[in-house]
Amino acid sequence: MPEVSVIVLNWNGKHFLEVCLTALRRQTFSDFETILVDNASADGSVAFVRETFPEVRVLALGTNTGFAAGNNAGYEQARGEWIVLLNNDTEADEHWLEEIHKASRDFPRAGSFASKMLFFDDRKRIDNCGFAVTKAGTAVDLGRDEQDGPAWAEPRNVFGACGGAAAYRRSMLEDIGFLDPEFFMTFEDLDLSFRGQLQGYECVFMPRAIVYHRLGATRKKNPAQDVFFSQRNIELAYLKNMPLGMILASLAHRLVYELGGAVYFTKLGVGTAFFKAKMDAIRRLPSVLRKRQELQRRRILTTKQLRSMLLPYRLWSKWKKFSSAWRT
Repeated sequence: MPEVSVIVLNWNGKHFLEVCLTALRRQTFSDFETILVDNASADGSVAFVRETFPEVRVLALGTNTGFAAGNNAGYEQARGEWIVLLNNDTEADEHWLEEIHKASRDFPRAGSFASKMLFFDDRKRIDNCGFAVTKAGTAVDLGRDEQDGPAWAEPRNVFGACGGAAAYRRSMLEDIGFLDPEFFMTFEDLDLSFRGQLQGYECVFMPRAIVYHRLGATRKKNPAQDVFFSQRNIELAYLKNMPLGMILASLAHRLVYELGGAVYFTKLGVGTAFFKAKMDAIRRLPSVLRKRQELQRRRILTTKQLRSMLLPYRLWSKWKKFSSAWRT
């Protein structure tokens, strides 16, 4: 059995796959398998991979099941002790999997690892080094738009790993479950990381596990869809995972976030998608609350411990962003 299973999800991304899969061929760590899960592409992706990369196991799905369910299908086929997700619009450094393998030995308590994701076309600038979460339940990409340097040169505990280049210990996934298919796409990694933290699993950022990423290369094609899923799913992750006392304490901040978001996205021309997202989140409340009940019953982390891990909500900076959009 391979020690690592790398799952690459693809939807009409044939133009990305040669770079992505060739980088995996160059890895200095060899004890891994690659599974390409294809979400019913119409661009010849499946035939291209089967012909050009015969070492890759291809799982061709009949419909586009989204990021969450698609990766879940790959997980069901995976044999490794570490489940590694990699976006198709990436190029992994040749030592990427070797660094993850070393980390699995150096940090035996960690349930997941975050890669250092740098911009594909500006390879000294940071896309993210994992993410943090605020007390109001919003996610913050760590290091975003900073120049790579000493500040991001050492391993550190982070709240979660971006699903575009993340490694998860199988034993953790067997305990807490993998991606929630209800999310379809966007913030499913936030939900998974939240569930892991509530059960006491650490996430560690590994600075030498480097992946170059074309940020938003797929999602930019449909901005209204991106707004819909991101604005719906941030609510699902918050309501599903945040302890009740912290929800009540952050109500004022959440109200500012929602009002400001309504203005901001309306000014960008995607206000309808924003309001549809919030309505759909309300519609899904019964399902979310059922999942929440089980999560809160099982959680190990105390509210005090969780509060100490979360960032303060930067109300003023968020308000400046929203008000700037209103004036333009």
